[in-house]
Amino acid sequence: MASDTFAAADAPSVNWTKFIAMWVGIALFAIVYWSPPWPDAVDPLGAHFPLSRESKGALAVFLLAGTWWVFEVVPIGVTSLAIGVLQALFLIRPAKEAFKDFMDPSVLFIFGSLMIGMVFTKTGLTKRLAYRMLMIVGEKTSMIMLGCFVVTAALTHIMAHTAVAATIYPLMISIYAMYGEGDKPTKFGKALFIGMAYVAGAGSIVTLLGAARGAVALGFYADIMAEGIKAGANQDISFFKLTYYMFPIGWLMTFLLWGFFMLVLKPEKRSIPGLRAKAAQLNAGLGPLTRNEILAAFLVGGVILIMSLRSFVPALEPLDKTAIILVSTILFFLTGIMRLEDLEELPWNIILLFAGAMSIGFCLWETGAAKWLAVNWLVMFQEAPGFVFIMGITFFVLVMTNFIMNVAAIAISLPVALVIAPYLGVAAEVILFASLVAAGMPFLLLVGAAPNAIAYDSRQFTPGEFFLYGIPASILLMVVVGVAVLVLWPLMGMPVLVATP
Repeated sequence: MASDTFAAADAPSVNWTKFIAMWVGIALFAIVYWSPPWPDAVDPLGAHFPLSRESKGALAVFLLAGTWWVFEVVPIGVTSLAIGVLQALFLIRPAKEAFKDFMDPSVLFIFGSLMIGMVFTKTGLTKRLAYRMLMIVGEKTSMIMLGCFVVTAALTHIMAHTAVAATIYPLMISIYAMYGEGDKPTKFGKALFIGMAYVAGAGSIVTLLGAARGAVALGFYADIMAEGIKAGANQDISFFKLTYYMFPIGWLMTFLLWGFFMLVLKPEKRSIPGLRAKAAQLNAGLGPLTRNEILAAFLVGGVILIMSLRSFVPALEPLDKTAIILVSTILFFLTGIMRLEDLEELPWNIILLFAGAMSIGFCLWETGAAKWLAVNWLVMFQEAPGFVFIMGITFFVLVMTNFIMNVAAIAISLPVALVIAPYLGVAAEVILFASLVAAGMPFLLLVGAAPNAIAYDSRQFTPGEFFLYGIPASILLMVVVGVAVLVLWPLMGMPVLVATP
C-alpha cells in the first residue's frame, strides 16, 4: 500500500495544454507536408513562384516550431533541435545545411553578447551601475521602469541591441532583486523584462548601429532602385537621413510602451520605500573600482567603439562584427576575468533557441517558401489604396520578422512591393522606412529578436505570456506606423505619394 502511495506521488502530472499543443504542432506539420501540391504564387509582372515539396516542408516545420515555441511544449532550445532534425529526416534540406546554420555568425554574436553580460555581472560592474541608476531615478516603480527603458533605448543608438540587452539584463536583475519578491514572477518583473526586450527593438531602429538590419536593408534597397525600379525616391539613403526619420518613431514607441506596461502590468508596489538610501549604502559598500572591473570596462568599451566606427571609417568596414565581439570573449579568458567553469553558466537554452531560429529562417528563404508567402500576400493589395498597401506590407514584415531574420523579411517583400508601388502612386522610401520600423520590433515570439530571448532568461514570463502581451503591442506599433505615414513623415519631408505611371 505504501509503495503504491509513493508511486502515485512520484508520477508526473500531465500538462494538458502542452500535450494538446504538441499534437496540434505535429498535426499541422503532417497536414501541410503531405497535402497535395499548392497553386503557384504569381507576382504583378506574371512571374510564377511554385511551392515545391521542400518549400511545403519548410512551411510545415515553421508551423510546428511556432506552435511548440509559443506553448513551450519542450524547452525552447529542444524545439530548435527539432527544426534541424525534421529538415534532415524529411529531406527538406541536407543535414549539413540545416545544422550549419546553428553556428551562423549571428548565433555566435549572441554568444559573445551574453559573455559580455556575464562579465559585467561577475566583476560587479552591473551592481555598481544598478545602484547608481536607482540613486538617480528614485523609489517610484514607474520611474524605475522608465529609467530602465530610456537607458536601454539610448544605448541601442550606439551599439547592437543584442549587446545592449545582454549588458542591461544583469543590471535589471540587480534592480529587480531590490523589489523584495525574490525570483517570484510579478507584474513589475514581467513589465520590466518584456519591456526591456520591446524597447531594445524600438531604440535599435533609430541608427544604423542598433542592428545589422538597417545597413543591409539600405544596401538591398539601393540595389533594387539602381536596377531601374523607380517610385519617386532617391536610392541613396544616408546614416543621418535614416536617423532623422526614425528618431521620432523609436522614441515615441519607447514612451508608449512604458505607458502600455504601466496600464496592463501595473506594478504591485507603487514605490520601494528607502530604496534610494539603500542603493547609496550598497554602492558605497562596493568600494573603489577593482582591477577586473576596469579591465572589463576597457575591453567592452573598445569592442563597442570599433563596432560603432565601422559605419564611419572605411578601413574598419570589412571587419566582421561577430569576429570583433568574439575578440572580447577571448580576452576575457586570457586576462583571467573568466574561467572555464563560467561557460557552464551560459544560458545555452537561449543560444540553441536562436540557432534553431536561424535554421528555420534560412530554410524558408532557400526553399522559396518565404517568397511564395510574400507574393501571395502582397498581390492581394495590388489594387488597394496607397495607404492600405503600405500598411499591408508593414503587417507582413511585422509577422514574418517574428519567425525569420528581419533582413530576410524585408528582402522578400521589398522587390514585390516596389514593383506594385508606382502603379498605386506610393513612393519607394515610405515602403522601406515602414518595413524597417516593423522589422525592428518583433513583439510576438521569443525567436523574433535576441533581446526577447535574453529577457526570457529572467523566468518572469512564459513564451505564451510574451505572445499575448505582444498582440496589443503590435497593434500599437501598426497605429504608430499609420500615423507616421499619414501625418508625421510627410510633415518631415518624406515623399509618400507620387504620380502614377
